[in-house]
Amino acid sequence: MSRIHEPSVEQALVRPRYLAGPGDPAWVTAALHRASGWSYGHDPLLARVVLASPDQQALLHLEPEPDQPWWVIRHARTAGTPAWQASFGARTPAEIIAAFTDALTDPATPSAGGSPYEPLRDVGWQPARDHSGFTSPDGIVQVEHFTETGSGTWFIDVAIGGDPVGLIWRAQFGAGTPAHLISAVTRALADPSPLPRDPERSPPLGHDRMHTSIRELPAADVAFALERRIDALISRSPVPCRSAAPPGPAVQPRPHRSR
Repeated sequence: MSRIHEPSVEQALVRPRYLAGPGDPAWVTAALHRASGWSYGHDPLLARVVLASPDQQALLHLEPEPDQPWWVIRHARTAGTPAWQASFGARTPAEIIAAFTDALTDPATPSAGGSPYEPLRDVGWQPARDHSGFTSPDGIVQVEHFTETGSGTWFIDVAIGGDPVGLIWRAQFGAGTPAHLISAVTRALADPSPLPRDPERSPPLGHDRMHTSIRELPAADVAFALERRIDALISRSPVPCRSAAPPGPAVQPRPHRSR
């Protein structure tokens, strides 16, 4: 008996992952809505997604603003922590943003942990020459914590060269952002594994600095990757939550730089 041929699709596996491009925003939005019960109240006629946590303490905005960060997460002040805000640029890989939101919604009590620099130091990132942070081995990523001015803000800049036009994406974490959430992002940055992308949607910036291999993967694995992710997140909680996922905007980002 001949074996039934399993359909496959081409996928580009991109390294380093911080150059992979934005990917699918549903990796973040669908997971928050369906696995963690975040509600949505956006107008379907606008290119905007707004999600609120079940306790109404946290709010995520995803909006295509050319001169502003596309992703903004705000958290209200609580009895134990001040209000804080985190933002990510348009070309930030969704998987890196998801590292932040997965840590935010994890029902387990976060461990005290160490400095967000530790995951970078552990894989060979070096102290930056021109500031107090850390730089990726290829010189593309700069991670810096501003403490001298008293702001306490963290910046992650992914850029080709020193020219502002070369900025690919930026993440910013305001004072008060819990350290374990920033550490989740630095761990995602330091992860050497590639990110899968559609071969027809290659990122235009940083193309000559990335390594891409084309693989044939089972079509079912690609089609149900998001469902498997949501199931894994649901399994973290003793009270599963499922509902329909909101659509993400189908617009292409443009680079910007502002601090």
